[in-house]
Amino acid sequence: MIIGNAKVYMDGNFRDGSVTIEKDKITAIGEANIPCDVDAKGMYLVPGFLDVHTHGAMNEDFSDGKWSGLQKMSRYYAANGVTAFLATTMTLKEETLTPAMEAIRDFVRPEDGAKCAGIHLEGPFLSYAKRGAQAAENLHAPDAEMFRRLNDASGNHVRLVTVAPEEPGALEFIREVSKVCTVSLGHTTADYDTAVAAYEAGATHATHLFNGMPAFGHRAPGVVGAAFDKGATAELICDGLHIHPSVIRVAHRLFGKNLVVISDSLRCAGMPDGQYELGGQPIEMKHGKATLLGSETLAGSSTNLLEEVRNLVGFGIPLADAIYAVTQAPAKAVGLDHQIGRIAVGLQADLLLLNEDLALHSVYIDGKQVSL
Repeated sequence: MIIGNAKVYMDGNFRDGSVTIEKDKITAIGEANIPCDVDAKGMYLVPGFLDVHTHGAMNEDFSDGKWSGLQKMSRYYAANGVTAFLATTMTLKEETLTPAMEAIRDFVRPEDGAKCAGIHLEGPFLSYAKRGAQAAENLHAPDAEMFRRLNDASGNHVRLVTVAPEEPGALEFIREVSKVCTVSLGHTTADYDTAVAAYEAGATHATHLFNGMPAFGHRAPGVVGAAFDKGATAELICDGLHIHPSVIRVAHRLFGKNLVVISDSLRCAGMPDGQYELGGQPIEMKHGKATLLGSETLAGSSTNLLEEVRNLVGFGIPLADAIYAVTQAPAKAVGLDHQIGRIAVGLQADLLLLNEDLALHSVYIDGKQVSL
């Protein structure tokens, strides 16, 4: 199959061209005006989006470990331009996380659904003071053996784990676990020096920058400053609620191609306002804003990456940079850029066609068009 007459996103820029797909791979990139099977009529052809931090959607959550829920979430992601995701779990007891790991391990993508590219363990190795919407009673000191048990249960599919580096044993945890997957700093009270030590021990990522960590101060730069100085990749929730647009613009200037846009979506994504549950705690969504019930503590988001790309463009971020932040940047951050996240010969044919208003026209996963 050839998709022609498209504005093809490659190497951080758009160019007129065509893409040839054979089975599930991209096999050629050519000129725009050639005989083709799909005439893009000048639409944007971009890599499928990768969300490395999403807990759920459609009133389902990865921590529930339900087959039907995994199928429903997979379809939601594909319908919103996310062709691959890291199933992200909450801070829960090991006996609850283990069956969730097993369910994710056994996930089989429906024909109209997105791929599960691995698991993000957001906790339980976090700080009490910066736990946010994570349940305090389920917090656990950084424990490499516990991580290994959970990773074994997942079929070695954990690609990202968040840890608070100031917790006892955290640096040794980072040294060990960074040999297995990407380690991120988050839900932490760490100062600059502690964060630098963690990055030098093997961490390479920051979980939802600015949220769940000390503020970026001119005398106390904290995790934000350490992540910048050490060349870490940094997540950012761009729903317009978690981060002010001005700070998004600043972070874009600071981190450039190390900026990874995430949804941090909860089970309320794709759902109407109302009360929901997160890691055993009640949450409430009003006008799309999710908080712990009875408080102003933000509890993840109700957005998705396609909405956030539109937000970024509206905030003044160039479209090419916004696309990079939801494709190649997250793929590199979790070691998947040799498979997905780019339009290049030999990579998986996970592609989107977007019109000039950034509305989703078509989704291709493994070279096959997905019904929206």
